[in-house]
Amino acid sequence: MLAGAIAGPALAGSYSSQAATSQATQQAIQAQQAQIDYLKQQLQLMSDKLNQLQVQAAAQPAPVPVAPQPKVVQSGSNKFSIESADGQYSAALTGRIHADVGDYANYDPKSKYTSPQDLNSGFNLRRARIGVTGKAAGDFTYGFIYDFGGSADSAATGIQTAQVGYTGIKNMVFEIGYSDTFFTLDEATSSNDTLFMERAAPANVATSANAGDFRANVGARWFNDRLWAGAYFLGPSNGQLHTQGESIGAFERIAYQVLAEPGYTLHLGGAVDEIIKAPVNNGAVLATTSTANLTTGVVTTTNNPGASTFTLSDRPELRLDPTSLLSTGALGSLAHPVNGGYIADVELAGNYGPLFAQGEYFHYDIARQGLSDAEFDGGYGEVSYVLTGESHKYNKSAGAYGGIVPAHAFSPSEGYWGAWEIAGRVSYVNLVDNFTPGLANSKQPDAVNGGKETGYTFGVNWYPNTYMRFMLNYVHTDFDKANSGSSGPLGIPVGATIDAIALRTQVAW
Repeated sequence: MLAGAIAGPALAGSYSSQAATSQATQQAIQAQQAQIDYLKQQLQLMSDKLNQLQVQAAAQPAPVPVAPQPKVVQSGSNKFSIESADGQYSAALTGRIHADVGDYANYDPKSKYTSPQDLNSGFNLRRARIGVTGKAAGDFTYGFIYDFGGSADSAATGIQTAQVGYTGIKNMVFEIGYSDTFFTLDEATSSNDTLFMERAAPANVATSANAGDFRANVGARWFNDRLWAGAYFLGPSNGQLHTQGESIGAFERIAYQVLAEPGYTLHLGGAVDEIIKAPVNNGAVLATTSTANLTTGVVTTTNNPGASTFTLSDRPELRLDPTSLLSTGALGSLAHPVNGGYIADVELAGNYGPLFAQGEYFHYDIARQGLSDAEFDGGYGEVSYVLTGESHKYNKSAGAYGGIVPAHAFSPSEGYWGAWEIAGRVSYVNLVDNFTPGLANSKQPDAVNGGKETGYTFGVNWYPNTYMRFMLNYVHTDFDKANSGSSGPLGIPVGATIDAIALRTQVAW
């Protein structure tokens, strides 16, 4: 009885607890079912919204693809150009300003018969070029550059470049038009990159015949990292008159990097410039003849063509005064026109870190009908050292060395002062042949008395950034010449000694 009394309530409690648990479980299941129903409802709403968006999207027109646009391109040297979207066409502004100021501090004529007795100091806007360069249809290049500078260098003013090229063959360029040439290492070096304000006198004499600046030419060059080879036919220069005949020539040049290591290089080359046809008195008319018909009274005027000739000359490695002391005069005449000749060139250059050296030897041979060839020689050597450690890099497309790119642009607040370079040069030209001092010209018809010039130049170059350069040059020139009878007693010296200092401000882009 007692056991039953105790078991009864216990069993009742157990049934009560189970019922409560079952009720809680049922409630949890109902709550989860409610959540599931809510999620299903949300999913249905999202599905309906997605279907609605798809219907709307299908009803909209397809988007029009945006055509590629032209772009501005920046080169490794921070030069900018406009380029087509496909990269096949481009146009870039290019230019340079070389503004010179200087003083012929000492001009000492060797006699009162020396002409001139003094040289003019002052200013000269040596170069002021502006133009456009670019490419067309991918493989064609073009360039048009006009030079507004040269107030004391008027022959150099005008169209400097008007040229079209083709680059569709690897490592090769075909060119036709007006431009500078690649004859001589000094001329192949851009005027933006030469060590001194002016190229060496013997190099200028070499290119004055039928190569050099502003020259009509057609030809091709091939180059890779080590070898450069080119050949060009040459026509008249800009400004040369065509009325009586224009010059025709050709040159071939080859250059090779014998050593081409990261820290040092050695360049060896040679070239020859053939004079095929000399200009006829530079296109001028030598004289006119008037003949009167006694019957009709009509007067007929005939222009007599001048002689096939040209003059080898140069100024004393500065351009403030336009006077050329060193000059052969006209090498041809009506009786003895220039009928050929050549100019040969041997070039050597190289660098070892910041140390750079370059030199060339020239032989000039001018053939004259009925006379012996006039033969002359010249050469120069120059060296530079970059105090801030940069070096002159090789320009394989020109077969020459480029200028200095400062490692750090001028910024005093950061402790950077650009790049600094010191340089020196010695040059020599002898334009005297078959000449005996004191003997009358009539007794030595083969003689040429153009004088002998030795030049010494010292320079300091400062490169504050990629675009600018300041050049300070001191030039000492010894010019020797004996009077050949044009004025004063025969054989007396009519040369001069010159000391000059000049500064150039250069901007190029």
